[in-house]
Amino acid sequence: MPQGANDKLVISISSRALFNLDDSHLVYQQQGLAAYQQYQIEHEDDVLEPGEAFPLVRKLLAINSKLEGEPRVEVILLSRNSADTGLRVFNSIEHYGLDISRAAFSGGQSPYRYVSAFGCHLFLSTDAGDVRSALENGVAAATLMPSPQRVYDAEAPLKFAFDGDAVLFSDEAEQIYKHQGLDAFTVSERAAAKTPLTGGPFKAFLSALHGLQAEFPPEDSPIRTALVTARSAPAHERVIRTLRSWNIRIDESLFLGGLPKGDFLKAYGADVFFDDQQAHCDSASQHVATGHVPHGVANP
Repeated sequence: MPQGANDKLVISISSRALFNLDDSHLVYQQQGLAAYQQYQIEHEDDVLEPGEAFPLVRKLLAINSKLEGEPRVEVILLSRNSADTGLRVFNSIEHYGLDISRAAFSGGQSPYRYVSAFGCHLFLSTDAGDVRSALENGVAAATLMPSPQRVYDAEAPLKFAFDGDAVLFSDEAEQIYKHQGLDAFTVSERAAAKTPLTGGPFKAFLSALHGLQAEFPPEDSPIRTALVTARSAPAHERVIRTLRSWNIRIDESLFLGGLPKGDFLKAYGADVFFDDQQAHCDSASQHVATGHVPHGVANP
């Protein structure tokens, strides 16, 4: 991690997650790279519409105004564009007043290689291949799914929601469930109730988020977190003891026992939800911004 990054929460985001680039991407698919490059140059003064992650990014950057001293949140732009065709993206960043100054334009190559170099805790993209590569290199990452446009409250707390197994925690318990069934899973989790689960791909991100939360009084924090899991009693105990052993506070915990998660995420008001199972993501994305985490036994 680069010097100075260890006291910040650093998020990297692809240009297609930050802005709606569907029109120009269609030009690329139908007419090729040269036509795409010309299209972007011809439209570089046309402001791009917000993408799936735009509200999240705006809320993240707003946290810096609530703290004195150096910014504690940084957003890095990662793009497959060249710097030349990426000028439209930076023009749009300036138009919306987003405090994003660092970027990597990789000229058609995957930009995930720069995630670790920038010291990022999280990578958000619409490209599943880039997300998988980032996860394989030890960085929390998710593929943002299309979802209905919603009005968001810029003054409301920034709310993250996480699935447990294969996201915050390893998939060790989920493997038992997948291969041996619910009864075997329940017996195993009851026996291991006092043995903490090992960390999953989002443990480090949650820890960094918890560190940022600690800068504020608990009753007045601009960030809230929730665990939204299909687990239920008695499999809840191991989860609670695991978070306690990590010394990480989760504001809200929902043990749903297999109920669909979408309505609960809507009630919580999540700004983004992360889950490893595509079916849960499909349901959740109808209500909140959702990131699929292609990790663990559910994603061979």
